[in-house]
Amino acid sequence: MAKDRMDKLGRWFQTSVRVRYQESDQMGVVYHANYLNWFEIGRTEMIRELGITYRSMEEQGVLLPVTDLEMKFSQPARYDDEITIFTRMTAFSKLRIKYAYEVRRLSEEERSLLREKEYTEGQEMPGELLVSGSTSHVWVNRDWQPVRLDRGAPGLYSALEQSLVGGGDQ
Repeated sequence: MAKDRMDKLGRWFQTSVRVRYQESDQMGVVYHANYLNWFEIGRTEMIRELGITYRSMEEQGVLLPVTDLEMKFSQPARYDDEITIFTRMTAFSKLRIKYAYEVRRLSEEERSLLREKEYTEGQEMPGELLVSGSTSHVWVNRDWQPVRLDRGAPGLYSALEQSLVGGGDQ
């Protein structure tokens, strides 16, 4: 992959959520499966920020199921924490896509500075790392058969490639 493509893939997108009571146990610690939901929120909001929605992908007959998942727990999130989900692409092809995630707890000051800086791979991220992980996905059609995105949804492929891998105004 060319360097400019890696630079584009290395950008971290971020979105924040507040931990709800229902996501925690009696000790106020977030139940581990909730991080999967937060990964999905990060992925969905990243794609939305690039001008594409999962709904529009599905309307074109393209689905994106998870084929692999990795998670590493460092510190627990707790009830009422405001956490930030950092999401970036680490691989993109006509057949597959892979994302990396970091769920972090930021101080008020770090949150206020968050919008002023764009983080890329290799840079020190703000806040306390709670969970890191990755998901791998494969492009499939409605019959759950693998599909080359450039053939199954060429407009979508071009838009993703333009936005994520070498063009666009990112």
